[in-house]
Amino acid sequence: MRRRKRHTRALLPALSVTALLLAAGCSSPPAQADHPAPDPGRTRTGEASPAADRPLAVAAAPSGTTAATASPNGSGGRARPTTLTVSSYDSKTRRAVISPKSPRSPKNTGSSSSSAPTKAPHRAAVGDVIASAPAPGAPRGLLAKVTEVVGETDAGTEVRTEPATLDALLGDDTARGTVPVDPAAFDVDKLIPDVDISWAKAGDVHVGPEGATVPLGSLRLDVEADVPTPPGTPVSADASVSGFVQVAPKVDFRYGGQGAGDAPGSAYLGVSGDWTSGWALKGRASASTSTPLRIPFARLHADPVLQVGAIPVVVNLDLTCYFQISADGSVTVDVQQELKGDFTAGGTFGPVSGWKPVSSADMTSTPVRATMTAAGKAKAALGAEASVGLYGTVGVTADLAPYLRAEAAGKVSAQDGVDGSWAVYGGVDLSGTLRLQLSIFGTPVFQRSIPLGALNREWKLAGTP
Repeated sequence: MRRRKRHTRALLPALSVTALLLAAGCSSPPAQADHPAPDPGRTRTGEASPAADRPLAVAAAPSGTTAATASPNGSGGRARPTTLTVSSYDSKTRRAVISPKSPRSPKNTGSSSSSAPTKAPHRAAVGDVIASAPAPGAPRGLLAKVTEVVGETDAGTEVRTEPATLDALLGDDTARGTVPVDPAAFDVDKLIPDVDISWAKAGDVHVGPEGATVPLGSLRLDVEADVPTPPGTPVSADASVSGFVQVAPKVDFRYGGQGAGDAPGSAYLGVSGDWTSGWALKGRASASTSTPLRIPFARLHADPVLQVGAIPVVVNLDLTCYFQISADGSVTVDVQQELKGDFTAGGTFGPVSGWKPVSSADMTSTPVRATMTAAGKAKAALGAEASVGLYGTVGVTADLAPYLRAEAAGKVSAQDGVDGSWAVYGGVDLSGTLRLQLSIFGTPVFQRSIPLGALNREWKLAGTP
C-alpha cells in the first residue's frame, strides 16, 4: 500500500471528517428502507427495455484499461473499445491530446525507430465522447465530448473538449453490478503518529498492530491518541481514546437505459459493505457539547475503475476517519464498545421521483466495559466522512458517526453496581448530501443540493433501570 505519512499539528489537525464508505453505513429510519434503488431493467413507465434481459456486465476493470469512445456518426452511437488513449489533459483549457495506445513490445532497444514519436491519424472527431481511466492531467478519470479537433502534434491529436454525461455512452443499454474495492488501492495520509494500517486481499496481506486479524477484502485502521484540552477550558482534561475501524467497501453502480425524454430511465450510485469498529474512552475529558472536539486521524483516497461493458467508469472515493469528543469535564469514564454490521448509502434516480437519498444499515453493538464516576456527561464517536463521485465530480457525501454516550450521577459501575444512577448508550448519527454533479448520469440538474437528512438511532447498552 502506498502511504504518505504526515504528522500535522500533532493531535489536532484541521476539522475534517470520514466515510461514505463508513458514512454510508449509517442507520436510517424505516421510511428510508421503502426507497430501494430502482430496477434498471425498467427504463420507461410500464415498458421493459429491449436490453433489460441483457444488462452490461459491471466488474473491476482489468489492468491496462484506458478508454472507450462513442461517435454520433458511427457504431450506432454505442460505446466501443478504442486503441486511443488520453496522453494528457489540461483541466483549465479542457484541451486533451489523444494518442494511439502504445503496443506491447519487447524491451526498448534504444534504436531511433522504436523511440521516434508517432503522429496519430485524425481519429478523433467533433461530437465524439471519450471515457478515460485516470490519465496525466486527469488523475480521477475523464468523461468529455470533443468540440474541436485542433490538429496534430508529435504526441497525438490535440482536441478541445467539454464535459459529457454517461448516457451519451450507455444509451439504451442497462447495467448493474456491485464491485469490491481493492483495500490495497487506497492512498493513506496519516494525520497523527499512532495510526496503523492493515489490509487483506487475495494473495496479499499487510498486517498492522500485533498481527491484527483482517478478513479478506477489508481495510483496517488502528489509532491511539490523547485528548487535548481545548483552549480556555476551565477543567483540565486527562483522557485518551483508542480504537479501530475495519471496512470492506463495495461500489454499487446501476443504469436503467434511456427513459422518456433525454433522461435515463433510472440510475444509482452508492457504496456498501461490512463494517466493524471498536473504541474506548478513558479518563476525564472536556469539550464543548455545542462544538465537539473532532480529531481526524487519517485520510484515504482511491479511484477504482469499473468496466461497464466497453466503458471504463472511474469512481472517486475519499474518506476521512476521526474521533469526536463532547464532555463536560466533570465525569471520569472508562467505556469501551464494539460495533458490527453492514451498510449502504448513495443516491437513486427515477423518472417520476427524481434523485432520492438511499441509506440503510444493520448494526449491533456490545459494551465491553462501562464505568463512570461523579455526575456529568460524556460522548465519544469514532466516525467517518466520505464522498463518492464519478470522473472527479462529487456526487454523494455522507458522515457516519457511531458513538458511545454516558450519563452518570454519583459513583457507578457496570461491574459492581455502586449506588448511583447511570446509563451508557450506543448510537449512530448520519448526515450527508446528494450533489448537483450526480447529473453526470445524464439526469436533469436539480436546483440545489439534496440533504440526506439528519438521522439518528440510539439504544441503551447498560445502566440503572
